[in-house]
Formats: sequence, structure tokens, C-alpha cells
Amino acid sequence: METDRSGPDWAVLSLLCLGQVMVVLDVSIVNVALPAIRSDLGFSESGLQWVVNAYALAFAGFLLLGGRAADLFGRRRMFITGLAVFTAASLVGGLAQDQLTLIFARGAQGIGGAILSPATLTLLTTTFVEVPKRARAMAAWSAVSGGGAALGSVLGGVLTDLVNWRWILFVNVPIGVGAILAARALLPESRAEQANRRLDLVGSVLVTAGLVAVVYGTVNSQAHGWGDAVTLGPLLGGAALLIWFVVHEAKVAAAPVVPLRLFANRGVTVANLVMFWLGCAVIAHFFFLSLYLQNVLSYDPLRAGLAFLPGAIAMTAGAYAGPPLLKRVGVRPLLIGGPLLSGVGLGWLALIPVDGRYAVHLLAPMILVTLGAGIAMTPLAITATSGIERHEAGLASGVINTTRQVGGSIGLAVLATVATTRASSLLGGGTAQASAVVSGYRLAFLLGALFAVVGAVTSLAAPGPAPAPAQPAPSRAEPAEATS
Repeated sequence: METDRSGPDWAVLSLLCLGQVMVVLDVSIVNVALPAIRSDLGFSESGLQWVVNAYALAFAGFLLLGGRAADLFGRRRMFITGLAVFTAASLVGGLAQDQLTLIFARGAQGIGGAILSPATLTLLTTTFVEVPKRARAMAAWSAVSGGGAALGSVLGGVLTDLVNWRWILFVNVPIGVGAILAARALLPESRAEQANRRLDLVGSVLVTAGLVAVVYGTVNSQAHGWGDAVTLGPLLGGAALLIWFVVHEAKVAAAPVVPLRLFANRGVTVANLVMFWLGCAVIAHFFFLSLYLQNVLSYDPLRAGLAFLPGAIAMTAGAYAGPPLLKRVGVRPLLIGGPLLSGVGLGWLALIPVDGRYAVHLLAPMILVTLGAGIAMTPLAITATSGIERHEAGLASGVINTTRQVGGSIGLAVLATVATTRASSLLGGGTAQASAVVSGYRLAFLLGALFAVVGAVTSLAAPGPAPAPAQPAPSRAEPAEATS
């Protein structure tokens, strides 16, 4: 069911991009603010990771459900619902006076984002049905999706230094209220024409609990080692929950949140694998750069946030360059080249010294990392959703975005564990603290580079030659929906 839109194209696209940038930005906006949050609320070093991962894991686990809800119950309705949950959680988080309240609020933000994000993409693909308009709209959406993570670090530094860390959350409140009012006036309502209107709540709970347990066990390994029961218990329990999730989706769920038949499409499978490895590599690197800038080079939050600005510009430029490059070289070369470029940048960062200088040791590799990720965004979105039935557009977009957050969460947990273990080992041998900490960061960047290279190698399996957005591959249902 669909209704006519009352707003002009530019206004609708701006609103959808605003909703998406709110979601993506809040994955990284806390990075530069972490030292201030730790000091104010008394977090331990391991506990501080949950300020980041509470959002990312809730977002990842419920994004699958959010994509289905958008298709079944109405994309406009879910867009507004997601904004409302996200805005309310931001207010609670900004007012938090203890650790549990902040972590709970960040998790609730993640759930709101999981409702909001797939609605933005499905509204975009069902509103802009003409291929040239859709290609331009997809480029804008991909740009804010890619650049939002880098811009979050910039904005987090500015707000933390000039006002207070709480404003990284408070800033969402007036924007969210304004976006809700605009959505009621501008957006059309649409939903998939399906008889089955059930949601797989069990599946969403299983995958979220499994991911949380795996990350919790990984984080515990920093203090207890990999062989300790405190580490092995959550890891094995999480693995069991994830296996149960797969069995539930395949054998039990009447309306599975992730129909496994989606992965019979080689493009869907490859795109999600590449996104996982790229998420592991790129999302975590913002965390380590923030710590390096503030804890080692003694940057204040404002300088640290502004240091990420060239990377934000590079990621946005890479995303906007995607469609023109697709017309010239096709999808597969960009799927390979984007992760490789990020891998080169991460490998370069693995050479940072204790007394590093921004212009000499950080600027160029930061640009390479984010430029490569930006270039990969559009071909990944197209590959992951091409050939998908229109009524499953929200589901497909939910899967690829879930994969990005899963990769980022697991990547951060693994790389933080590697960095901390390396630093602790060197400190025990008498190495100076700054040198030990930087050695841990270098190892994390090097492993991140390896993750990016694995993503590039995986891209070799992508279908080819893949079409550019101007000549989309037909789906089984509607040829015009190939890029949705």
C-alpha cells in the first residue's frame, strides 16, 4: 500500500539522509568523548568499551527485525517510531548519572536506530523509482552512511571540548523532534503487500544475546586470558545461541527475520562477507586513533575531533565517487579496490611512533582508510540488494547494515584485546608505558589491515561483470528495483 508524497524530492531526500546520518553518527560520536565519560562516571577501561558496543550490538541485533517491520507495518510509520525511540533514549543518556543508565540508554538508542535505518533506505528506493533519480539518491544516502562514522568523531570532539560530553547525546533531541514533525508532512506511507504479518522476535533476541555474549567473552579475555571459564563460558554460550539462531531461522520460524535463502544469491553473500571484514577493520580504527591522539599525543578533545575531519571528507568523497566509477569499471573492481585502499592506510598506521606528528604520520593513512571505505559503500549496497524482491528490500538493507555493525563490534573487541594484551606484556618486561601502549595500537592497526585485505580477497568471488546503477540487473519481481 502506498500514498502520494506531498514533499519535493530534495526535501524528502534531505530528511531520509538526516535520519540515516543520526544513526551512523552515533556509532562513533562517543569515541573522542570516552576519556571524559570515564572520568565523570567512573568506568573501568574494559567497561568503557560497552559505551560503544551497547549501541552497536543492539543496533546490529534488532536491525534485522527493523527491516522486516518497515516492510510489513509501513516505512513512514517505522521511520517516525525509530526517531521517537532514538530521541527519547538520547535524552535519557544525556541525563545519566551512573554507568548502567548510560549503557542502557545507548542500547535503547541502538534499538531506535535499528528501526530507523532500514526505513530510510526502503523509503528511498520506493520513493525514487526512476533509475537516474534513484542513482543520485543512493549516492547521497551512501555518502552520509559512509561519512557519518568519521564525522561523528569530529562532532564528538567539538561538543565535548566546547560544552560537555553529555551534548553528544542531547544534540539528537531537537534534531529528532524536528525530523518527526517533518516526516509527518513530507513522507509517503508504503508497505510490502504480504499476507504474513508476523515478526520473528525470538530470532532477534537469539542473535542479539549471542553477539553480546561473544563480545563479552572476548573483552573478558583481557583480564582473565582465553582459557579462563569467565572467558570461555560467554564465548561458548554465545556460539551456542548463534547456532540456535541459525537452526531457528531454518527450521522453526514461521516468518524468519533472515530467510536463509537470501544467501543463495552469491552477490548477497559476498557483499555481506566483504562488509563484515571492512567493518572489523575500519570502525575500530576510529577508537584507537582517538586514544592515540589524546592519551599519547596529548590532544584535547577539540583538536582530536578536528583531526578526523580530513578523513570524514575523504569518506564522503569516496562515496560520491562510487556511481561515476561504477559506470566506468563496474562493481567488482571497486569491491576489491576499496578494501585494499583501506588496508594500505591501516598498514601505514601500524608504523606510528610514540612521538608521532599528525601531518607526517597520520594524515595520509587516515585519508586512505576512509577513502577506501567510502568507495566501497555504493557497490556494496548495490551488490547486497540486487536481485532481491521488492517486498524484501527492507530485509536486505537490514542484513547488510547488521553485518557492518557486527563486524565493527567484533573487530573492536578483538583488536582492543590484542592491543591491551600486547601493551601489558611489554609493560611486564619493563618497557616504558607510552612505548608499550603505542606498540599495542600498532599491532591492532596491522591486524585491521589484514582484515581489510581479507575483504578484498573475498571480493574476487563477487558476480561479474556487475552492472552500474544506470543499467540495473533485473530482479525476479520488478526490473526497476534492482538497486533497492
